[in-house]
Amino acid sequence: MSRKDRSLFPPIPEPLPLPVIDNHTHVGTDRPGRVQNRSEDGEPRYPLLIDGQLEGMKQSGISHAITVGCEVPDLQDVIDLADQHPEFSAAIAIHPNEAAMHAGVREIGPDGLEHVAKDYHENYDLDAAINLVEELATAHGIVAIGETGLDYFRTGEKGRAAQAESFRAHIALAKRLGLPMQIHDREAHEDTVRILLEEGAPDRTVFHCFSGDRALAEILAEHGWYASFAGTVTFPKNEDLRKAAQVLPAELILVETDAPYLTPHPYRGRPNAPYLINLTVRYLAKIRSVALDTLCTTLVNTTNSVYFV
Repeated sequence: MSRKDRSLFPPIPEPLPLPVIDNHTHVGTDRPGRVQNRSEDGEPRYPLLIDGQLEGMKQSGISHAITVGCEVPDLQDVIDLADQHPEFSAAIAIHPNEAAMHAGVREIGPDGLEHVAKDYHENYDLDAAINLVEELATAHGIVAIGETGLDYFRTGEKGRAAQAESFRAHIALAKRLGLPMQIHDREAHEDTVRILLEEGAPDRTVFHCFSGDRALAEILAEHGWYASFAGTVTFPKNEDLRKAAQVLPAELILVETDAPYLTPHPYRGRPNAPYLINLTVRYLAKIRSVALDTLCTTLVNTTNSVYFV
């Protein structure tokens, strides 16, 4: 596939035997000026407008998706989308990398990228950004606080204190509001677990886009924390991740796309969308040696018990 074709969405898979829920994606409203481009064959290119998202979900067997806003400009946007379309619910928080920016940290991260401030970073310090999350979470029917946590891949030493401060504040907020919490944990497993134990984790704690190994999976199982698997579990080199997915109790497993990122194999590199969670579900059923309809039933029951009690 040529580079110019990497904006083309993968085909819609055959529907699942039972509709499941994407518990973490990044879908926003159709903002003014958003244009839907199509290939010569009429296939959609990125960005995929809401009608296309909904049609893909319907055809693929995806009944619902939780869309996540984790930057100040996106908080109200995902709430608006959930208000407009019953197929979506909203979760909001300040992303750990955003927390460092709101705290005034400007550095070259371990990933080699420079963190460049935007107007909203300047207009909201970290306390103000977290307060905005609380105000919106209190006023609207969101279903989770997230994604929050730690990211030692994109933010360096200077930003870690701000990330920890933000993480602790979001833990407290989730518990205060009685909401589940979605965790972003990237190359920070030990500190993520430590802070959860120090603060006391919310009753329903989800490791979004779980990236750990069997050892971390056993820690989650010990504490009753949930692991949400994305398309990364299908990547050929991620054998440690597959071992974790195989040993976790079925009732602690969730699925997500993290769209538009992390498109499952064999479409890695092309844009992702909630309808493609279908491929991850099928892969999980295969590596766990469980019937597809059985896994779908378990996933629906677990997702409902976490977010829609």
